[in-house]
Amino acid sequence: MGTTFVAHAVPDVEGDKQESHWRDALAPYAKADVRRSVFCLMTSVVPYFALLFVMWLLLPVSYALVLLVAIPASGFLVRTFIVFHDCSHGSFMPTKRGNTWVGVLVGLVVYSPFHSWRHEHAGHHATSGDLDRRGVGDVETWTVAEYRSKPWLSRLGYRLFRSPLVMFTLGPIWALALAPRIVPVNARARIRRSHLYTDFALVAIVGGTILLIGWQAYLLVQVPTIVLGGASGVWLFYVQHQFEDAYWERSGEWSYIDAALAGSTYLKLPKVLQFFTGNIGLHHIHHLLARIPNYNLQRAHDENEFLHRAPTISLWQGLCAVRLKLYDEDSRRMVTFAQARSNVARAA
Repeated sequence: MGTTFVAHAVPDVEGDKQESHWRDALAPYAKADVRRSVFCLMTSVVPYFALLFVMWLLLPVSYALVLLVAIPASGFLVRTFIVFHDCSHGSFMPTKRGNTWVGVLVGLVVYSPFHSWRHEHAGHHATSGDLDRRGVGDVETWTVAEYRSKPWLSRLGYRLFRSPLVMFTLGPIWALALAPRIVPVNARARIRRSHLYTDFALVAIVGGTILLIGWQAYLLVQVPTIVLGGASGVWLFYVQHQFEDAYWERSGEWSYIDAALAGSTYLKLPKVLQFFTGNIGLHHIHHLLARIPNYNLQRAHDENEFLHRAPTISLWQGLCAVRLKLYDEDSRRMVTFAQARSNVARAA
């Protein structure tokens, strides 16, 4: 890849911070501030809707201008999703009821059922980096050995799924607009209701908007915003756990702390992108203590030296990480398909 990562860059938790100590160290940051939360809402949801309105006004003028405005609009969509994400962790508002109400309402903006997404995402935090508990709210990842053992049709499907063309075009539409509409039959009643109520509300909102502006205008404005914002979100989620020296262990050796600090990156983005992504690039801190609201993550990182040992990657390194497809248990690294073939050939 031409990049260097810190392999399993976990601090010596026993020496630097016992669990109680790092929890004590991070506890002051895990407090929601209503004023800052309202400001975060005003700098995410409000400009997002304002730009959608501008895009609609520009439709008769130039669609090229519409697509140009879709770029910042998609950034505010990502920032809005971070608000939704924080609410799911109970970190955005001071009370559980506040987080639920804001989460449900913002969930309509990002087309996601709040209670269902919260449940699935909690599973991701509890299993991230565990090779024996993959598939819970994460990006499907096979080991090299698993890939070699699969029939060719399954390997083809995996290749297509992991290809940038699918991940960053069809992926956003599926993940943001289509998959959340499917009501899981075997889920608990609360989860099913979350899907149903969200779907009913969206039918009313989207239907009403289409009656006002027409279905063509709605699609011309909303689709590019969803694709651009969704693609950015998919990439963020991907790169924060799919990098060269990412932490993966079998359940018997798996550690929550190691998974947070070695299996999640500090994606160091330019300030403007850090704003649009709601500081989610400081993902190692988020996985260590999810109750820290997005606007406190940078301060937590700056004021706690033990957090500086997590894997740090740049924007370019994050883009390069998209090439990584499989986990090689022998070398304990994420590898490309070509590297996997080369390793197999050398072993033979």
